[in-house]
Amino acid sequence: MRFTLLLAALFFSAALVWSVAQSAPIRPGIRQADQTEAQTERNIPPPSTTLTKMDLAKVSQQADDLARIARTIPSDVASVRSGMLPKDVLQKLKQIEKLSKRLRSELEQ
Repeated sequence: MRFTLLLAALFFSAALVWSVAQSAPIRPGIRQADQTEAQTERNIPPPSTTLTKMDLAKVSQQADDLARIARTIPSDVASVRSGMLPKDVLQKLKQIEKLSKRLRSELEQ
């Protein structure tokens, strides 16, 4: 008996909530926003699945340059420890940064 009464109360409350939700007016901006969103989704092209071909020779050359310059940095840092700052160490570090950014952007495409 209690179960039947509980089940009936649950059914009645669900029906009441559903009827209130169905009768609630839709505000004017909501419908227009939904239509605009649907139109926008139709206008967006699908993501490109074709990978862009990168110039492998260029990427390889940049990687070799990066490695060559980076090999010289430990000796330059050792000179800094002894109190001498090589004049091209800052330029080398900037070049390493530029090359690494370029390589990263090429490989991310």
